[in-house]
Amino acid sequence: MTKIERDYSHRTLFDKLGVSSESRVAILGSHDEPFVNALNACLAKAAARSLRTRYDLIFVRVDLRRDLTRIARAAQCLQPNGALWVFHPKGRGASPTDSDVRAAGLAAGLVDNKISAYTDSHTATRFVIPIARRSLLSS
Repeated sequence: MTKIERDYSHRTLFDKLGVSSESRVAILGSHDEPFVNALNACLAKAAARSLRTRYDLIFVRVDLRRDLTRIARAAQCLQPNGALWVFHPKGRGASPTDSDVRAAGLAAGLVDNKISAYTDSHTATRFVIPIARRSLLSS
């Protein structure tokens, strides 16, 4: 049986990140203004710059190990079926490392289930609430 390769090259960054116009979005950290402007252009309501409620999507940028605390804080404001994307340095010698980011997400009670290119210097890792815990949060 031949494995069929999927072609995602036509998809925009925001398609890959799961952004829709009705998404409730928050951003934490120092995101590039072109990213923020393009994100807000996709949304019916601009992304929040602080956490005030529950969100469908939360974009967290971590450039230093101390920024990893943002992951646990953001996890508390995630809709049960939402996604928390962590933008972090990539490549050999990156700090925090992929392992550091993953450990912080797991410690916050999340699981990582997707990785996407973000920029030449950063990658994006998606974390979600485990399915078994989602119904507990919805009630």
